[in-house]
Amino acid sequence: MMSFVDDFVAQIISLEVSLYHSRARLQANSDSEALHDLRIAVRKIRSLLRPLRNMSEVIELNQAAAEVGRATTPTRDLEVIVDELRKMGYSHQAMSRSAALTEQYRKIVASSALDKLYAELDRWPEMFRTAERAGELVDVKRQIEKALKKRITQLIAGLRDKHFDRHELRIIVKNARYLSEAFPTLSPLKAKSRAQLKSVQASLGSWHDHHQWCLRAEAEPDLLEIAPYWEVASEQALADAELKLASLLDHLEKDLAKSKD
Repeated sequence: MMSFVDDFVAQIISLEVSLYHSRARLQANSDSEALHDLRIAVRKIRSLLRPLRNMSEVIELNQAAAEVGRATTPTRDLEVIVDELRKMGYSHQAMSRSAALTEQYRKIVASSALDKLYAELDRWPEMFRTAERAGELVDVKRQIEKALKKRITQLIAGLRDKHFDRHELRIIVKNARYLSEAFPTLSPLKAKSRAQLKSVQASLGSWHDHHQWCLRAEAEPDLLEIAPYWEVASEQALADAELKLASLLDHLEKDLAKSKD
């Protein structure tokens, strides 16, 4: 039977394999999901590392993963708006933007940020094993459980506050969901709460995307005619999220209370 540390290391290595696969697909420009899948692998690595991010053996790997996330965000944003424009039938606006994607993919594949992440992923398992042998990981499960409860408590506080900034709330919802998915056996959240987190994240994500596209239209005149539609869609997505928040709060409070019994 694998120990917790064995399983933790195996998950990171598996994600490294996924990263290599995604980069190969991105290099070949073979499909539209390559960058998205690469970013998911990076996000999962960061979620696994988050509760331990202050450990000296984790800091550089976490920073390298964060840098790849930041470096690829503009290209992913461009992919998403191109897809939206195609679905809406604005082929000219879509084509004028998609032309830049191939070059951006090439830059990501050849980027020093991605090379740095691969180098840190290669170094990390032995460093983590050394920490384990030195007895530094004996309390690791409790440390992760503490981080999970802290994030969920922070989310509950945000949900209770009607005036809490919804942009910040979206980030906390994402982090709470990804943390719980990374450590399902250590999370106090039941399956229903995790499903609700995913649903709320989707609504807040749709609101955020449409809001960002409206802001983008202010600087890109060929999007101005679409902005009124995006404004309405943004308001609808936020209203949908607000309807879900009370139920989410109720489930989170119950799960957290049970975990303290």
